[in-house]
Amino acid sequence: MSRFALGRYSRYLSRLKPLPHLNKPFPFSSSAVSSQDGAACHTGPPPIRVGLTESAGRAVFATRRIGSGDLIHTAKPVLTCPSLLSLDSVCYLCLKKLMGSAKFRDRGVSYCSQECQDNAKGFYDVETRGDWSSFVDYCRTHNFKYPLMVKRLSCMVISGALSADCLDILQPATLSSAMISKIEDGYGLLWNAFRKANFTEDDVAFLTKQWYTGILARIRINAFRIDLVGGSCGEDLLSLAAASVEGEGAVGHAVYMLPSFYNHDCDPNAHIFWLQNADARLMTLRDVEEGEELRICYIDASMGYEARQTLLSQGFGFCCNCLRCQSRD
Repeated sequence: MSRFALGRYSRYLSRLKPLPHLNKPFPFSSSAVSSQDGAACHTGPPPIRVGLTESAGRAVFATRRIGSGDLIHTAKPVLTCPSLLSLDSVCYLCLKKLMGSAKFRDRGVSYCSQECQDNAKGFYDVETRGDWSSFVDYCRTHNFKYPLMVKRLSCMVISGALSADCLDILQPATLSSAMISKIEDGYGLLWNAFRKANFTEDDVAFLTKQWYTGILARIRINAFRIDLVGGSCGEDLLSLAAASVEGEGAVGHAVYMLPSFYNHDCDPNAHIFWLQNADARLMTLRDVEEGEELRICYIDASMGYEARQTLLSQGFGFCCNCLRCQSRD
């Protein structure tokens, strides 16, 4: 999508009135805007708060006026996973693209730095104990990406890096009986791989079919596809946002806390993008007033009305009723 097309996001310049929200601060792993991010320097927490709406549940609201093109905050992922096609070309942890020989190798995978290798050691020690060939073949055959994230999360839980309920705070989703039936084979393959690797019943006690389907449902609607745009922090943020929309080479997926509370709009006032790794950046696409809800677009906003509604309904489980969709644009 060109920069002109990105500007089309703000065509309607809607001023959404936020519904009653919580005043209680919400904890998250995010950074406030700083001068190093190429935006105006502001100290303290990000200029946002999480609140409740009557129609869309939790949402993110501005606590002050934010200018167009300003970086709102950054966020580190809770969970990352490279795509099967990117395994040899990106860091196994942070998803940064690997250039030339600048790699740290460890038992068949590569990292961009010693720090990433060290941080991945716990769950990767667990992972290397199992034979995942059948599970990976299953994901590749069915073009499934989210079960791979459940596998990584399971390894992190066993290693002690995360708790089994770490994603419970995210928006839940209900899977249809047909979908549950479709993914049951994946659960069996995952369970068998752990048991064949001689993990004890206590190690995998959390890994029930109910946990697997529940966590898969949450990941399915909360994971972000990571399209890296490269560049440096000094580059124009709108140009980088346009480049991320144009990106055709997804390197993997990641789950975040705070960014997952941003609701969808087909004419959004904010955008999420990635520079060199899975650390997310959220920026405004137009001026946002104090108290206004910040929204991002979950899909390609250049699609027509019918295509957007189909994709949102099938992929995220809701029908969009934003101002743009109300006009059937």
